[in-house]
Order: sequence, then structure tokens, then C-alpha cells
Amino acid sequence: MIQIKRVYDDYADSDGYRILVDRLWPRGLTKEKAHVDEWAKEIAPSNELREWFHHDTTRFAEFKTKYLQELQEKKDLLAAIKQRAQHHRVTLVYGAKDKTNNQAQVLLSLLKK
Repeated sequence: MIQIKRVYDDYADSDGYRILVDRLWPRGLTKEKAHVDEWAKEIAPSNELREWFHHDTTRFAEFKTKYLQELQEKKDLLAAIKQRAQHHRVTLVYGAKDKTNNQAQVLLSLLKK
């Protein structure tokens, strides 16, 4: 099972294996407080795409398309997450305040296909 959660939300044992899917470390969080098992910054949107999007919801549809294109080159990373999810609960954690329009949502929808 794969789910998503904001890294700033309270940690729970039910989160299972937590993978941070942001390119930048979340502000104000220590490694202990974040409870991150893996930081997969390689699967996050490129710096150029991240800076262009800048959490502007009017750009989300185009961001999603561009990010999905970037993810086509990261099939090995996607496969590794899917494989882990076959044996463990996986929680993709992210730092964005917007719980709907973010890269973790895009990634989750792709992984669930």
C-alpha cells in the first residue's frame, strides 16, 4: 500500500516506510522529527520545474504534465517504490502546504496505475 502525508503532520507507526519526495529538505525539521527512512530527491521534480511551478495552483495542470514527463526517465526509482510497497506500507512524505496540488499527489497517482 502506498499513501501520502505531509512531513509536518504527526508521525504514526502506521506510516510504515517513509520516503521524502522533495528535492529540498523541509524547513525547520530535524531528521529525527521528520521520521524519514529514505530521501528520494532524485524522484522529485527538477529544480527548474519546481521553481517554475512555485506552488501556483493555476499552473498545476501544466506542472503535472511536465512532471509526468520527467518521471518517464525514472522508471527504476518508481519500480523500487512499487516493489517496497508489495511488502510494506509506504508513505510518500512532502513539505508543500497545499495537500491537493503537489508532486506527491502526481507521484501517487502514477504509482497506483
